[in-house]
Amino acid sequence: MMAVSAATAQFKTLAILLVIVLVHELGHAVCAAYFSWRIKSIMLLPFGGAAEMEEHGNRPVKEELAVILAGPLQHLPMQGAALLAQFYGIITPESYALFTFYNLSILLFNLLPIWPLDGGKLMFILFSLYKPFPSAHKWMMVFSACALLVYKGAVLAFFPFQLNLWMITVFLCYSLFMEYKQRHFIHLRFLMDRYYGSGKAIQKLVPIKAESGEDLLSVMARFKRGCKHPIIVYRGGAKWSELDENELLHAFFSEKRTNSKVEELVYAY
Repeated sequence: MMAVSAATAQFKTLAILLVIVLVHELGHAVCAAYFSWRIKSIMLLPFGGAAEMEEHGNRPVKEELAVILAGPLQHLPMQGAALLAQFYGIITPESYALFTFYNLSILLFNLLPIWPLDGGKLMFILFSLYKPFPSAHKWMMVFSACALLVYKGAVLAFFPFQLNLWMITVFLCYSLFMEYKQRHFIHLRFLMDRYYGSGKAIQKLVPIKAESGEDLLSVMARFKRGCKHPIIVYRGGAKWSELDENELLHAFFSEKRTNSKVEELVYAY
């Protein structure tokens, strides 16, 4: 992309895009570092970026919202800095207009409700407030796929020959496909982080009713973020026993009882 931009005398455009994307992603990273999140990588692309964190849905919602919004909020001071640069003659009005166009475009694009854009991450948080983690993840992917189809239709209808827009489309399709392919692994990471984590995000107790014959993973598929789950075990239509969620997590991860039933833990404990 850089070589094509240089060959077509569009290097200034590329430089503007990379500066905007860099500052945007550093906004995410600095906010994540403030909350002591584990930052895995920051990827910069000519049409966007991605800051990947080693956090798996168990951080407080306020922290996640702050980290997600820290990126889009950087576009405001960037626009102010560009305005001052034009006012003092550091950049030309044409460069300011070009910067404004791309700054606003990247801001609005990142707010689209498509994973892994910031809008898609905000949508995931919204779903996870009301649904168990796997269900929220599934609905986020469904909604993202629908929004992506609308986006592809708009590109085909209005900008069919814009190569960069088609590159973005391919990137989003690939990212969403990989998220779907790894959905079971993502759920297990959520559970593992819940088991080994500090539990600071726990805000309320939400009991889960489970039949004695249910397997552990099907019960843990009803775990929600920000909640501690006492497991109320039923047998023959009546309450039989009660377990703590950590007993299920311990049996699953530490004792490797991945195929065990809930009733087996009642007998064990």
